[in-house]
Amino acid sequence: LWTRRFLIAAILLAAYAFYRLIGADLEITLLGILAFVAAVQFLPGVLGVLYWPTANRWGLISGLSVGIIVWLYTLLLPLSQLTLGLDFSIPLPDTNMKNWHVAAMGSFGINLILFIIVSLTTKQKTSERTAAEACSVDTISRPSRKPLIAGNSNDIIVSLSKPLGRYVAEREVHQALADLSLPSYEDRPYALRRLRSRLEANLSGLMGPTVAHEIINRNLPFQENAELSEDIYQIEQRIEGFHDRLSGLAGELDNLRRYHRQTLERLPIGVCSLSDDGEVLMWNTAMEELTGINPGDVTGSRLTSAIEPWGSMLNEFLVDNAIHQHKKRIEQQGRPHWYNLHKSIIKASGGQPGGIVILVEDQTETQMLEEELMHSERLASIGRLAAGVAHEIGNPITGIDCLAQSMRYETDNEEVLEMASQIQEQTKRVTRIVQSLMNFSHSGHQTTEHLPVNISVCIDEAIQLLLLSDQGRDIEYTNQCNPEWQVVGDSQRLVQVFINLLGNARDASPNDSSIYITGRIDQYQAVIHVIDQGSGIAEDKLDHIFDPFFTTKEVGKGTGLGLALVYSIIEEHYGQISIESPVPEYILESLQSPSQPRDCAGTCVTLRLPKVQDKLLEDQTA
Repeated sequence: LWTRRFLIAAILLAAYAFYRLIGADLEITLLGILAFVAAVQFLPGVLGVLYWPTANRWGLISGLSVGIIVWLYTLLLPLSQLTLGLDFSIPLPDTNMKNWHVAAMGSFGINLILFIIVSLTTKQKTSERTAAEACSVDTISRPSRKPLIAGNSNDIIVSLSKPLGRYVAEREVHQALADLSLPSYEDRPYALRRLRSRLEANLSGLMGPTVAHEIINRNLPFQENAELSEDIYQIEQRIEGFHDRLSGLAGELDNLRRYHRQTLERLPIGVCSLSDDGEVLMWNTAMEELTGINPGDVTGSRLTSAIEPWGSMLNEFLVDNAIHQHKKRIEQQGRPHWYNLHKSIIKASGGQPGGIVILVEDQTETQMLEEELMHSERLASIGRLAAGVAHEIGNPITGIDCLAQSMRYETDNEEVLEMASQIQEQTKRVTRIVQSLMNFSHSGHQTTEHLPVNISVCIDEAIQLLLLSDQGRDIEYTNQCNPEWQVVGDSQRLVQVFINLLGNARDASPNDSSIYITGRIDQYQAVIHVIDQGSGIAEDKLDHIFDPFFTTKEVGKGTGLGLALVYSIIEEHYGQISIESPVPEYILESLQSPSQPRDCAGTCVTLRLPKVQDKLLEDQTA
């Protein structure tokens, strides 16, 4: 700053000295000629600033210095000697009013040639390149992408409070955010770079460009060790502004760029382009449809700032060594979705920046069709088996049951009556097995209308039905679900689900123990937990727990179709079911009973069912 002040003072003193020594005695015509030729010496620098970004300070200084020396030797001294009668002791060219233009062209030509040669042979500084791009009118600037030390707009206010004061800093930052149509709080790297540039422009109007530049550079510096690269997104934004003014080869190249850009934007697969440091550069239309995230909200930010579950999922895939991930499952609006993830690493070469491209392919429909096909094949095989069993076993069993009943009416022998009762008991057991097979084979996606159902009422009804049985009368059922919770479904089939789940929990529970039914509800779904205090399920059996005919009960005590039937019904309700053993700690802590042991092995069955939305309730009440 002091150097600039000394230069300004020196220029003013030199002008005054020129006036006192020479200018006061020269004719106005000669003064005009001398001033014109001297001013022309700055023309190469002006043209270079506007039309030649390759020019640098050394080219300007060397050309200007030599041009001024030639002007002094060929014009100022000869004309001063001719007009004022001064006698210089050095030989001077014969310059007069008729040939002064030759000296003017010579000084300008030498200045221009030296300016070009030195600029081409010396290296341009980064600050010079930035200034040239800011002033150039016929080239599109290539702004650098370098993160600020300040992490958000509030940090910028704190940093500017030192030179400007808190009130002025807040006013200027909020004004700059409003000028850029940005929210009052911003933490995206790209937006912060735009905010920094806007603040410098606004402060330049108040304090002058030099002071504003000094304040911004000193208080809002870039990170020192960060790698400097071109800001691709900002370059594209500026190219869009120049689109109507580009012609010739530049216009053709821009049309080609726009064509490739539109191709990526309209791809039916999600495309997310990232820089080397993880900043989002592109978020196409398909990606917006898959995620529900507007490109303007995520472009220029980090993946971690994207709304969940996308932020964590994409960031985990980004740092993972795997190039592909197939059928990655996430929860969206209470329902499962599956996606294939692919990424390609672009290495920096030839001055072009590197980066990473992530492709997201929606596989939800394919996955559901595959599960539907597997379910249909399973039902078809079980249906064929059930039909055969019903035909081959059902009729003989009915006959055996009738004979056993006849035996009871034809004799009073206690031993024979006991045998007849045992025969009837076993025939009932076989009948239940056959009926379970038939029920499972018919439990596909039915056309039953799903209506609002009070889930707590369904649980209470299932508990009352289980209490009618003599088995497990010493088991206590505790329903902690809110009586106001409602889900979308078929109440009778949901009661059937809870009868199966609570019956399994009862069979696994020791005497004088409790079974807890608890849960929670969020924006899209109700989550219900059925918890018992049994010995739990071995880890190697959890993966097969929903397979038909697979059971953890003793031989003769289970058909292996109960949970398979439950799985089918929950799937029909667009819900999910999972089993954990032992019971997770966070679920135990949520229980509203102090008697529940915190080290319970047990089993927790979790149901996720779609919650009744407000619109459906309004339609029902209407």
